[in-house]
Amino acid sequence: MTRPNRIGFMQGRLSPLIDGKIQAFPWPYWQDEFPLAHSIGLDLMEWTIDQDRITQNPLMTKEGRAEIRRLSSDHDITIPSLTGDCFMQAPFWKTRGAAQAALIDTFKALLEACADVGIKYIVVPLVDHGSLSSAQERKILEDVLLAMVPILAAHGQVIAFESDFTPANLMEFMAGLPADRFGVNFDMGNSASLGWNPEEEIPLLAPRIVNVHVKDRVLGGTTVPLGTGSAQLHKVFALLKQVGYWGDFILQTARAADGEHLKTLDRYRAFVASQIG
Repeated sequence: MTRPNRIGFMQGRLSPLIDGKIQAFPWPYWQDEFPLAHSIGLDLMEWTIDQDRITQNPLMTKEGRAEIRRLSSDHDITIPSLTGDCFMQAPFWKTRGAAQAALIDTFKALLEACADVGIKYIVVPLVDHGSLSSAQERKILEDVLLAMVPILAAHGQVIAFESDFTPANLMEFMAGLPADRFGVNFDMGNSASLGWNPEEEIPLLAPRIVNVHVKDRVLGGTTVPLGTGSAQLHKVFALLKQVGYWGDFILQTARAADGEHLKTLDRYRAFVASQIG
């Protein structure tokens, strides 16, 4: 039995930019996003966490998690997923020795913290600085993650990969990881930027897709407003419906140039609703 698709947003998309970045944890505004999301009918948020000040992130402190639970309850917001930009900024598979051990310990602490607030899906980006550049890096990543399967199983959690692999290479990588604990985060904008054909990619990845990021990007370029880039949005949504995708759609969309973040996200929410309804 499946559940209806739900529309959520990437934390920070209802806040002013932090240091000019399209995505970063919204330190001064994070509490404000709960009532703002509720005001436009969004009841689902994907948490973000950076390596910078990671131990101070509200998710990583007992008091912060209590505040997250209170805000979630007060404003009817659930947080089923997290994007770990920290993994891209400081990938443990590219370090060695004590530095690597410290990053792995932080990863384990993050999984525990996620479990405490009900986060099931942890998105690990294998892109940009986190891209796998050698067989050795891949083996380190696989070995560490497979060792974490008991932790994931105990909490009912799933690691979802974003990657710059070709679709075929991504499925080859996924074949070595248990399907109940490892899946794919399909990012329609990243796929468009890399030039993948959605008619080939989506059916191939479908058995492992557990989360979807809604985004538009120019071929070989950056994030742009929905409908102005290379993502074939209508086709992508139709294909996801055709393959029976049942999970969430997370608005990881371009920021509002005029600062009207609430109005812009509401417009994007309505667009996605029209595609999946």
